[in-house]
Amino acid sequence: MNSVRQDFSGLPLDLLGPIMEQLSDSRRALSACVLVNRSFNHAAMPLLYSVLDSRLVSKSDKTLVYHPSMTLNRRPELAQYVRHVTETGAVHRGLTPQHPNITENTLHALSLCTNLRSLTWIDDFQRFSGSDAVLLSFLAVVRRHPLRSLTIRTHGDLGTDAWAQLTTLTGLQRVSIWCLEGPPYLLGNGWATRLRSTLTHLELGRCAGVPNTLLFSMLSQLPLLQDIRLKGAPSNAIPRVLALLRNLRSLDTEYLVSGPLNPRLTPSADEMATLRNLTVRTSSIDIMGPLKLWGWITMILPRPGLETLKLHAFTLHMGHTQIPRAFILDLATTQADTLKHFIAGDAELTLADIDCLCYKFPKLETLQCLVVAADVESITTAVEKAINLKMLRLQVHWIHVDEQPVSERLTIDQAKRWMLHSKNSRLRTIGINSVIYTVRSFLVSVTHPDLFVQGKWSLEEQSLKFNVITDVEGDKWNT
Repeated sequence: MNSVRQDFSGLPLDLLGPIMEQLSDSRRALSACVLVNRSFNHAAMPLLYSVLDSRLVSKSDKTLVYHPSMTLNRRPELAQYVRHVTETGAVHRGLTPQHPNITENTLHALSLCTNLRSLTWIDDFQRFSGSDAVLLSFLAVVRRHPLRSLTIRTHGDLGTDAWAQLTTLTGLQRVSIWCLEGPPYLLGNGWATRLRSTLTHLELGRCAGVPNTLLFSMLSQLPLLQDIRLKGAPSNAIPRVLALLRNLRSLDTEYLVSGPLNPRLTPSADEMATLRNLTVRTSSIDIMGPLKLWGWITMILPRPGLETLKLHAFTLHMGHTQIPRAFILDLATTQADTLKHFIAGDAELTLADIDCLCYKFPKLETLQCLVVAADVESITTAVEKAINLKMLRLQVHWIHVDEQPVSERLTIDQAKRWMLHSKNSRLRTIGINSVIYTVRSFLVSVTHPDLFVQGKWSLEEQSLKFNVITDVEGDKWNT
C-alpha cells in the first residue's frame, strides 16, 4: 500500500484529466474514478458531467430513465462542467404522467449550464403541422448560452415557429438538421448570412427536390465550410458545390443520378476544392446510371490530397456492388501518395484487386470491403504489399475448392502470425466477418457473437509473443 501511495504522489495531478479522457468505457470508469479520492474526484467530475444524455436507461428497468436534470438542480455547481446535452422529445412526452414537472425541471437545469457548447434534439414523434412547444422552450433557454453546435433529428415537421427561432441563432460553428417531413426551411430563410463568419460544418438532410440554384445560393454565403453532408442533392450539382466551397475538406453525399453534367456549368479541376475525406452513399441501381459512379468519383477528385474514401453501397436484388479495377487504377493516378483509408463496406473487391490496391496505395492504413476467398492464407497474400496497414475488416464469402472443406473462422494463431508477419508490421486490428482481433495498449481482444477471448503481448528474447489469458462468454446483445 505504501508503494502505491508513493507512486501516486509522484504523479502530476494535472495529468489525471488527460489520462481519464482515454478511458474506453468512459462513463462507468469515470464514475469509479470519482470515488477513488479527492484528487481523482476533482479531475473526473468535469469529465463525467461534460456530456449529458437524457436517453440513459436503467439496465434493470428498461422503462426507467435517469434524467441528469435531477442531479444538476440538486447540485447546481456541477452545471459549470456541462458542454454537450442531448435531449429527446420522447422523454418529455413519455415521462409526463409519472413526472409532470420533467420539462420545467430540465429547462431550469439547462439554464444553469452557462458553458454549454452543443445541443442535440432527437424526436421521432410524427408531427405534420404546428410547432413543438418543448423544443421552442429549449431554444429560448440555449440562445442565452455560448452555443456552437446544434443538431436536430426529427421525424415530423418542426413548424414555422421553431424554424423562425432556429434561423435567428448566431455564432454556430456546426449545424446538423434532419427533418423527414416538411419543406427544407433553412435553404430559403436567409439564415446562412448570419452564420457566414462562423459556420464550418453543415449537415442538411432535406435537399431532395430543391433547385440547384437555391442550393448554390445558400452555400455561396458560407465560405468557411470545411465539412458538409448533403442528403438528396443531385450528383450533377456536386462539382459546382466544390467550386463554391474552396475551403471544403470533407464531403458526405449521395450518388443520385438526375441528368447529365452540363459542360458549360461544370467547373474545371483547378476551380474545385481539394478533398481529404469523401463519403459516397449509393445503391447498385444508381451505379448503372448515365453518370457512372466511378468516373464521377474520380472527376470530383482531380488533385492529390484524398486521405479517406468511404463507399456505402446498399445491396439490392442485383447483388453486391463490384468495384472495377479500372477505378482503382484511375484513382491511383492522383491519390496514390495520399490515400490512407479505403472503406468500401459491402462493396466487393477480388483478391487480385485487393493486391493491386495495396500496391498502388503504399500509405494505406485501413482496408474494409467484401471479398470471396477460399482460405485465410489467400487473403494474407493479397494484403502483404500493404506495409503500413493497421486495420483490415473484411466480409468474406468462403468458397470450396476441389471439394475441400474450408475453415470459415480466423483462429487466434492465424491472427498472431498475420500481425507479426514482418518485423515492421503495423497491423493491429483484423476482422473477418464477426470475428475481430484487436491490439490495444499491448492488450489483444478477440470478439465475435458467442465468444470473447482476451490476451496480451509480452516481450521475450527480443520477440513478441502472444499469450491467451481467458475465454469467457460474450454479451451478444450489448446490454
